[in-house]
Amino acid sequence: MLKKNVPLPLYYQIEEYLKQKIEEEEFEAGRMIPSERELSERFEVSRMTVRQAVTNLVNAGVLYREKGKGTYVAEKKIEQPLKGLTSFTEDMKKRGMTSSSRLLAFDVIEAPRDIREKLNLEEGKKVYGIQRIRMADEKPMAIENTFMPKELLPDLSEEIVQGSIYNYVEHELGMAISQARQIIEARAADEEEANYLNIPPHSPVLHIERKSFLAHNVPFEVVKSTYRADRYKFITDIDR
Repeated sequence: MLKKNVPLPLYYQIEEYLKQKIEEEEFEAGRMIPSERELSERFEVSRMTVRQAVTNLVNAGVLYREKGKGTYVAEKKIEQPLKGLTSFTEDMKKRGMTSSSRLLAFDVIEAPRDIREKLNLEEGKKVYGIQRIRMADEKPMAIENTFMPKELLPDLSEEIVQGSIYNYVEHELGMAISQARQIIEARAADEEEANYLNIPPHSPVLHIERKSFLAHNVPFEVVKSTYRADRYKFITDIDR
């Protein structure tokens, strides 16, 4: 029952109750939570108070609504530290999830001007243009557009990029990946992205551009990725 004699708002207490039930997995991902009417009767509060609590959790990505059906528990977001350079495959393995890729494009193209400048390539040089949907436990998490110099990786193939490119670079070719620089922006998904990621058009997504380097500061890839904001969040530790 709610504590009505403490300075905590009633809607906040309902939020905490729902989050606790989700944390304890009494309300599992994909399950519909009790209706506003049921919750208002259970806690003896107005439906407006319940609606505020539920709306706050929807806005936070803990719950999601389906029009005409109800409100459901969302999948737990994957936490990605912004410290340390790891591949998508490595990230999912750490979380006990199975990673896979759906290859949309694998081409050798003349490097576009912006990619050429970022990879320190001369005009006319060729790069691999690779587009993949990155999956975790068979659910789409991100769309990746990767550009890599052909001269640096002459034997790269479709079979290799179906798995982990980082594993190939480090363990098959013996090249050391040293560092990267990332830029993260929030925006709305366009129709193509929404279709590939299985989310409604204009849903929030995280757009990440990464430039990665081998030893001796040699750039070897530019990756432009679009991540589902309802499944991913990035965390960092900051020292003063």
